[in-house]
Amino acid sequence: MEPGNDTQISNFLLLGFSEEPELQPFFFDLFLSMYLITVLGNVLIILVIISDTHLHTPMYFFLANLSFVDVCFTSTTVPKMLVNIQIQSKVITYEDCITQMYFNLLFVGLDNFLLTVMAYDRFMAICHPLHYTVIMNPQVCGLLVLVSWIISVLHSLLEGLMVLRLSFCKDVAIPQFFCELNQVIQCACSDTFINEIVLYIAAVLLGGGPLTGIFFSYFKILSSIRMISSTQGKYKAFSTCASHLSVVSLFYFTSIGVYIGSSASHNAHAGTTASVLYTVVTPMLNPFIYSLRNRDIKEALRRLLRREVIKGHLSWH
Repeated sequence: MEPGNDTQISNFLLLGFSEEPELQPFFFDLFLSMYLITVLGNVLIILVIISDTHLHTPMYFFLANLSFVDVCFTSTTVPKMLVNIQIQSKVITYEDCITQMYFNLLFVGLDNFLLTVMAYDRFMAICHPLHYTVIMNPQVCGLLVLVSWIISVLHSLLEGLMVLRLSFCKDVAIPQFFCELNQVIQCACSDTFINEIVLYIAAVLLGGGPLTGIFFSYFKILSSIRMISSTQGKYKAFSTCASHLSVVSLFYFTSIGVYIGSSASHNAHAGTTASVLYTVVTPMLNPFIYSLRNRDIKEALRRLLRREVIKGHLSWH
């Protein structure tokens, strides 16, 4: 069969997990539970932020956007994985693979930029508190999110169009549970030199750039915190950054693990494990990190639950 990107001869096989039949029900129950926790946890964070006027600040506006993106991010991969486990199939069509890859790139990019914007927000709040409300006004916050969307959409579109020019052989096997860009490129039958150049340039600019911004923001934040005289003041300033730092660490460590794993084709198991942490575990943990370590979120959640209990009590009577 001649190589080509005709969808009739271009089904992909996702080989991400063990083929042992007795393990499939365990995987299905595990990932379904994790997916439901992710969706419910992040939706709850969004509802709490929307319903509580005390949380109508730039930091929580960005957090609500991050929670929305996390729901979308995990939804690009886990439902298809659950369907494949349930029907005992590893097949994904060419169109579905390209679509999944596009949206996965889109939401990964948004996660990346939103974490950077949140670091900038903390930098402004701690290092320039007198100008914070003026600089971080609603228009600027909306513009930062809009720019993040535009850059992520354009990058995903570019990578998707670059993949569309490639030719694939029939029944290409991808050692992942979703269509990860680097793995898809490696499976092509045609020359991938331009794709790899674009991939590396994008990784440096869109990955290294935001990460540098985060490091710079926290370098300035730590410098400012060191100048605070009281221990209580230092703790209060740093506590506002602790949740964000935890999420940033989790996101970048797992994403780097996925990139290394997808580049090292001989270590497919390690790459798949990193992908699970990256696409399933990280979005699931984010709501817990922010709710457990954030007093404002916990108090807002209590107020929301109290209102719902009162409403339920009144409607019952």
